[in-house]
Amino acid sequence: MDTTNPSGDEVLRVRNLSVAFTGSGPDIPAVREVDISVGRGEFVALLGESGSGKSVTARAIMGLGDEYSRVSADELRLGDVDLLTLNEEGRRRLRGERIALVLQDALSALNPVMTIGDQIGELFRVHRRAGRRQARARAIDLLGLVGIPAPSRRVDDYPHQFSGGMRQRILIAMAIALDPELLIADEPTTALDVTVQAQILDLLGSLRDQLGMGILLITHDLGVVMEVADHVSVMYAGRIVESGSADTVFAHPAHPYTEALLRSVPQAAQRGSDLLTIPGSPPSPARVPRGCSFHPRCHLAVDACATTRPPLVEVAIGRRAACLRSEELIGELV
Repeated sequence: MDTTNPSGDEVLRVRNLSVAFTGSGPDIPAVREVDISVGRGEFVALLGESGSGKSVTARAIMGLGDEYSRVSADELRLGDVDLLTLNEEGRRRLRGERIALVLQDALSALNPVMTIGDQIGELFRVHRRAGRRQARARAIDLLGLVGIPAPSRRVDDYPHQFSGGMRQRILIAMAIALDPELLIADEPTTALDVTVQAQILDLLGSLRDQLGMGILLITHDLGVVMEVADHVSVMYAGRIVESGSADTVFAHPAHPYTEALLRSVPQAAQRGSDLLTIPGSPPSPARVPRGCSFHPRCHLAVDACATTRPPLVEVAIGRRAACLRSEELIGELV
């Protein structure tokens, strides 16, 4: 069950990905039967609330799970590479060179006692066997590419000497240093103010256009997705519940969860009115309800929703949703 538009030049193809946390008790499923595709030059968003399984999905794709997570999939490919057959050394070689990750906490991700130039340059010295002078020159070029002013001077500064937005730009520079085919950005704007968020999103879009890489954006922020994404997969309680082109999904949502997310976004015309919210809370991965996992919070739920888990199926051309009443919902909104 594809959750993205098929691309003739896929850089990422994930089919039936599941992740469970293991321990002394029963396994706890955190991600279930997820499909994702990202094409070259495509901006795909994975949208959902905190705890929905978005970051777990990203880490599984990157091969960054720990001893307490069990990953299974029918297919997990980066271009022509089958990630399921790689050992840890093979995965390590791919990270940075063909697939890269940008995290939200730039200050923790950067080494506080190394200059920015040394941290970026180390990538070229280790992976490209570049000399110190060549590595420094590449670091300056990358800082300029991501919009750091006076890069030839600031290359010798330390992380604490940069603002939060500038540190995020530096993380992006490090992620794209070795020309990856796929960039996974995990909540890259969460800790930033609105103005800086917009700048970082513009930067990611510009780099996508310049470098031709695919981008998988992990976010809980609907506004961010509406701003940049070509395609969106909406995640709830570890499953994809809706997918399609971003424009179509947001114009005519086919799942009540997506519809509720859209209605909870503040609108200028609603000034003075109470903000609409989704009742209840997302379920714990250890206590996902039987049937449709969203039914306890859904205003369209019927008796069957409590006993039947709807599969993710095509409800229109290029649209998939996991809801017994998707066709009714689309009809109401068209």
